[in-house]
Amino acid sequence: MTRTKRGKPKGRAVDAKALAEVQALLGKKPRRRDLLIEHLHLIQDRFGHISAAHVVALAREMKLALTEVFEVATFYHHFDVIKEGDVAPPALTVRVCDSLSCELAGAQPLLEKLKATLGPNVRVVPVPCIGRCEQAPAAVVGQNPVVKATAEKVSAQVAANNIHCTVDKYIGFNEYRKQGGYRIAAACLGGERDAEDILRTMEDSGLRGLGGAGFPAGRKWRILRAESRPRLLAVNIDEGEPGTFKDRYYLERDPHRFLEGMVIAAWAAQISEVYIYLRDEYAGCRAILEREIAALQKEPPCPLPPIHLRRGAGAYICGEESAMIESIEGKRGMPRLRPPYVAQVGLFGYPTLEHNMETLYWVRDILEQGAGWFAGHGRHGRKGLRSFSVSGRVRTPGVHLAPAGITVRELIDEFCGGMLPGHEFYAYLPGGASGGILPAAKGDIPLDFDTLQPHDCFIGSAAVIILSDRDKASAAARNLMKFFSDESCGQCTPCRVGTAKALELMKAPQWNKDLLGELSAAMADASICGLGQAAPNPVRCVIRHFGHEIE
Repeated sequence: MTRTKRGKPKGRAVDAKALAEVQALLGKKPRRRDLLIEHLHLIQDRFGHISAAHVVALAREMKLALTEVFEVATFYHHFDVIKEGDVAPPALTVRVCDSLSCELAGAQPLLEKLKATLGPNVRVVPVPCIGRCEQAPAAVVGQNPVVKATAEKVSAQVAANNIHCTVDKYIGFNEYRKQGGYRIAAACLGGERDAEDILRTMEDSGLRGLGGAGFPAGRKWRILRAESRPRLLAVNIDEGEPGTFKDRYYLERDPHRFLEGMVIAAWAAQISEVYIYLRDEYAGCRAILEREIAALQKEPPCPLPPIHLRRGAGAYICGEESAMIESIEGKRGMPRLRPPYVAQVGLFGYPTLEHNMETLYWVRDILEQGAGWFAGHGRHGRKGLRSFSVSGRVRTPGVHLAPAGITVRELIDEFCGGMLPGHEFYAYLPGGASGGILPAAKGDIPLDFDTLQPHDCFIGSAAVIILSDRDKASAAARNLMKFFSDESCGQCTPCRVGTAKALELMKAPQWNKDLLGELSAAMADASICGLGQAAPNPVRCVIRHFGHEIE
């Protein structure tokens, strides 16, 4: 048995150069545990990867166990952790989305051509949805998105070293104020509006959470008001569901409409601090929010709570509310067991109001125009408006604001310009990757909360992907299951093992429907969170509605 020499410290020695680099990057920033992911981003952005020496140095600087830093850094896709002796990746990475909408638009041939032409100094990797499904296929050069990408367009961006994201003109703080912005927020914070009246208006409007769960917004505010103080607000802009891009669309155009709704919600629910969690793929939106939050805080039209902007690091699971909270706290994004619910024990252990960005985006309009204005929209017995993220085989993909309860046929014909030339409507996904797949024969079901469940589907965040007669639902389901398998956080066995096993079974020309049915039931019943619970939906739909493709 070999003994360690007396006086020699246990564990890895801190490299002086790496420690100096980490200290220079962090500067005077706090070394708090919840800022671990933010500090890892500083290293990744500066060096293009995170070396083992930097992991050790960061652990020392933050007074954390090395395992704590390592497990967080290796959990997220956007951190390239290089172990001792391994070769660092090329300085530039090109990411090509291979989720369903981009797959339909030719992602695989694009990937192959880029790998063959860009050379050894550029890393080309497939990635899950980057939130640009209406501009498929999409790629990212560094942090610069290339939409409707071709090998030539991507190569040109690489050659020019265009690696930063820019956003076209949007409504900034001064222009928003000139258009009446923050008038409602100032009235609320100034005592001119009654909180009970605001709560009642929100409840009467019928606005429900637009991130997917659909919980009534006004009721959520009222529930939080009854919890002990301090209370926090966590805004979810992770938007990783394949097919969904509405939050990015609104942020790139009118960010203060969301920020004003956020301020009003914080006042109504008597919130102490606000945390905004933005997916890392939205570098342009991050630049907008940093700039516009600073402008808002410099000339506040009303008292503001402290606002913290936090950066995700590439993990679909962090769209789940408790996994997002874990990530904000600087941990791996793993969902929590319930109860307790985040409304009772949420961020940093405090009662937390969790909201999707678009839900807050509508608050100003509802309070200005009244509950009846919002509730007055709708078709087929439904109420309200929905922002449909539409992609796939239609002439005009994009975010289309339409009445709740519209059918997919009406949506295609009235808002999307019809199907692409030469394509016939064959099937659709009403709620993104996890919302299931339905045949065109069921294209007259109202698209809204609670209307699709009898068909093993749900609307979720209203991400509608249209398939044509040139596609197969079984192939689409395989693409989706690969996504779920890659994105499972690994915490629970039904999801971690179930998604991988289901993917293998789905690669067979003939599916073992009985085994897939049992596996789907186990995943839906026993998974901790919505990822594993909803992952079987496309499988069930193919077996139920497209059996001829798998027999």
